[in-house]
Amino acid sequence: MNTRSRYVDCPIGQIHVVEAGDGPALLLLHQAPRSGDEFREFIPLMAREHRVIAMDMVGFGASVKVPAPQSIELYARGVHELLHEIGIDEVSLLGHHTGGLVALEVASAAGNGEVSTDVTALVLSSCPFTGPERRARPENPDGVDKANISDDGTHLNTLWNKRRPYYPQPSADLLNRFVHDALAYGVDPAEGHRACDRYRIEDRIGLVTAPTLLLGASDDPFAMPNIAPLESALSQVTRVETTIVEHGTVALFERKADEISAVVQPFLRRAAADRVGVHFAP
Repeated sequence: MNTRSRYVDCPIGQIHVVEAGDGPALLLLHQAPRSGDEFREFIPLMAREHRVIAMDMVGFGASVKVPAPQSIELYARGVHELLHEIGIDEVSLLGHHTGGLVALEVASAAGNGEVSTDVTALVLSSCPFTGPERRARPENPDGVDKANISDDGTHLNTLWNKRRPYYPQPSADLLNRFVHDALAYGVDPAEGHRACDRYRIEDRIGLVTAPTLLLGASDDPFAMPNIAPLESALSQVTRVETTIVEHGTVALFERKADEISAVVQPFLRRAAADRVGVHFAP
């Protein structure tokens, strides 16, 4: 599968994307502080039926950097601008962790008629539920992806060891990729998590109308508690499906790409069939 990497000039700045395949557009949105590299194994599987676009979200990877405080709405602005510049007006969205909230925000804007883009399907993988209870919690000064830069380089070990319990074992290859993204110029590894904590999901999730697939990872303690509230809050969505990936972790797409594509691809087919009035069983 031929994969192409390029930059797209947008009003907010240059956005880096990787593309593969032809067909209906599928945009992939990564977790913080990763990049589109998170979907390296997943892209060729989905490109068999789709034009797959994995972007480095604004503030991450090789895309334009922005100062703190950052927000989910700012990341979503980058998505809207990218889609406009590359001429896509119909798109399926898939987001993992932070990327899930960004996908939800983009879908809510589409569902509410705030943008002209038509979101044809939505896949929320390990998506946070950032309601009032989460926003009321004080920030954990020792949370995942927080490490004070030190001259002796111990912050590298700190970043590694804080992520390691939530990754499949062995995981050195995956943690290398994480650290690479966490150390990218202009990236604060913890700022994306703060952006999640600031997001008022209760004001937006009820605007989503696109068919939605919720993906959970059984061994991801940050994500599993959010499945039920997400299901309940997607009140305007006629098709909501849920799949739990057994033994899935925070590093879900790197290790479980085959399993996830085997779930996502049929879901996207069903969502497309719904649009033309043909119904398939889940």
